[in-house]
Amino acid sequence: MRLVYLSPVSWHSFTQRPHELVRQFHIATRAPVLWIDPYPTRLPVLEDLLRRRPLSTDHEPLPDWLTLIRPRALPIEPLLGSGWLNRLLWQGLIQQVRQFAQGPTQLGIGKPSRLALLLLQEPLFAGSFYDAMDNIPAFYNGWSRRAMQQRQHETARAVTSTLTSCSTLQHYWLQQQVNTRLLLNGCASERLPGLPLSRPTSKSARPVFGYIGTLAKWFDWDFVLTLAQVFPEAEIRLIGPQHGPCPATLPSNIQRFPALPHEAALHAMTEFDVGLIPFKRDDITRYVDPIKYYEYRALGLPVVSTAFGEMSTRRGIQGVFLSEGLADIPQVIHQALAFTEPLAETLKFREANSWAKRFEVAHAAIL
Repeated sequence: MRLVYLSPVSWHSFTQRPHELVRQFHIATRAPVLWIDPYPTRLPVLEDLLRRRPLSTDHEPLPDWLTLIRPRALPIEPLLGSGWLNRLLWQGLIQQVRQFAQGPTQLGIGKPSRLALLLLQEPLFAGSFYDAMDNIPAFYNGWSRRAMQQRQHETARAVTSTLTSCSTLQHYWLQQQVNTRLLLNGCASERLPGLPLSRPTSKSARPVFGYIGTLAKWFDWDFVLTLAQVFPEAEIRLIGPQHGPCPATLPSNIQRFPALPHEAALHAMTEFDVGLIPFKRDDITRYVDPIKYYEYRALGLPVVSTAFGEMSTRRGIQGVFLSEGLADIPQVIHQALAFTEPLAETLKFREANSWAKRFEVAHAAIL
C-alpha cells in the first residue's frame, strides 16, 4: 500500500507529526511515499512581505522511499475560480500522482486545500484519510478563514476516515457526524537522548525553566514575565522562532535563543529543571495537544503548563502541574521543583507514548 500525502508543513521543516506519520506508514508497509509540500491557501497579507522565511534547521537527505513534490500555485485560493487557475499549474503534479499510484494507494491529507479536493476526485485511491491536527481556520482571517472552514468540512466528509490529535477536535468532528478516531501526539522515543542512571534529588539553587517551540500569538508572555519576577534567581530559556509580538524589554533572567535542529533541541531540554508550556487559551490552543509535553516528560522533566487544550485533561497526571492563572505560578513551580521520578517510570512513559505505539491504533484507518 503506497501513500500520497499532502502535508501541512514542508518536509524540510523541523520534525513534526506529519513526518512521523509517513515514517510509521513506511515502516508498516515498506512501501514508497509521495510527499506534497504545502502551498499558500490564503490571500497574502502585508506581514508575508515583511517576514523573512526561517531557514531549515534539519538538512538530512531525503530517504530513498520518499519522493518530494513542491506544487506551484498562485496565492489566490479563497477566491472563486482559483481552483481552475491553479489547476493549470498542477497538471504535471497530477500526472506524477497518477504515475505513482500504480497499485493500492492511500491518499492522506494533512491540510485541506483545493488540490486535496481535486485529488479526492481522482479514481486512484483505495482509501483516504484526513489528519486533523489543529483548528486550521483559526489561523486565518476574514474571507480566507471562511474559505478554509468550508474546504475543511468538504475534506472531512469526502475522506474514508478522519484522525484527530486532540479530544476536543474529536468531539467537534463527531458533532459534525464525521467518522473520527483519536490519535494523540507522541514522541520519537527511539531518537531521544539517553537518560542518566541516577538523578539529583534536589534542584540547583539557580533552576532552569525552559520552553522550546514557536513564540507566536498564542504564547503567554504575561505568564513568563510573572515567572521571571517571582523567581528572579531562576534562568528562563526560550528557544525557538519569533512569529508574534514580543515585549520590548525582557528581564535579565529571560534568555532568548534561535530555533535549533530537532536533535539539538532535545539535548537542550536535558538542561532544563522544568519544561514550560505557557499558552493562552483561545480558538487555536483549545484544539492542541503539544508534542513538547511528551518530549519533556520522556526526558523525566516536570511540566508546568497553562490549562489549555489537551493539557487541561491532564490534571493530576504524574509530572504535570497546571496553572489556572498568574496568581498560582509560585505554587505550581514549587510543586514542579519538588517532583522526582524513578528512571523506570520515565522509560515506561517513553514506551507508552512513542510514535510507533501511537500508530498501532491508527493502522486500520490509514492502511
